[in-house]
Amino acid sequence: MPPRFIARQLARPSGLLGRLVGRLMNRHNAKMNAFALQQLAPAPTDRVLEIGFGGGVNLPTLIDAGAFVAGIDRSPDMVQAARTRFAGAVTASRAAFCDGVIEAMPFDAASFDKLCTCNTIYFWSSLDAGVTEIRRVLSAGGRVVIGLLPKERMERMSFPTDIFTACAAEDVAAALTRAGFADVGIARPEPSTPWCVVVATAAR
Repeated sequence: MPPRFIARQLARPSGLLGRLVGRLMNRHNAKMNAFALQQLAPAPTDRVLEIGFGGGVNLPTLIDAGAFVAGIDRSPDMVQAARTRFAGAVTASRAAFCDGVIEAMPFDAASFDKLCTCNTIYFWSSLDAGVTEIRRVLSAGGRVVIGLLPKERMERMSFPTDIFTACAAEDVAAALTRAGFADVGIARPEPSTPWCVVVATAAR
C-alpha cells in the first residue's frame, strides 16, 4: 500500500511534492496515455477535452495535432503549471485549462468532439454522474476514451479505499451504455497488459 500522503497527492497533486508526483505520473502512465491517444485519434478540426491531465503528458501531442484542447483538473497547481507551460497555445486561443471536477464541468453542452481521461476514475464521486456529464459535453458522434487499472489489479495494490474507488472495466462500459453511448468496447495493446481503455461513441 502506498503511504497515505502519496495517495492523496496522486488524487490531487499540490506543492513541491505535487510537481514531483506529476512528473512521476507522466513517466509511469506513459504507455497507457499513448495508447489512449491512439484510440482517441484527434484530428486538426477536433475540439478535445482532457479530464485530469495532471502532469500534462498528453497535452503536447494534442496541441501539436492542431486541435483546440481544453483541460480540467482537480489540482489548481497542475492547472497553473499547464497554463505556464502552454502559455503560447493559451494566448493563441488554442488551449484553455481550468480547475474543477468531472461531476460539474464548466462547459456548455456538446462543446467537444473528443474526450480522454486516464487514471482519474478512481476519484469520481459517482461513476454514473461522471459518464453522464461526459455525455453532456460531447457532441453527437463524439468519442470518449477512459483509461484505468481495473478493479482486480487495483485491489492487489491495496490503495486506501477512502481515497481510491476501484472500478471494473465492465462496470465503466455499462455506465457508458446507460448514459447514451454506443459502440462501447474495452481495449488493451496486448492481452497481458494489466490496464485497459474503455472506448465509446456518443449516440447520435
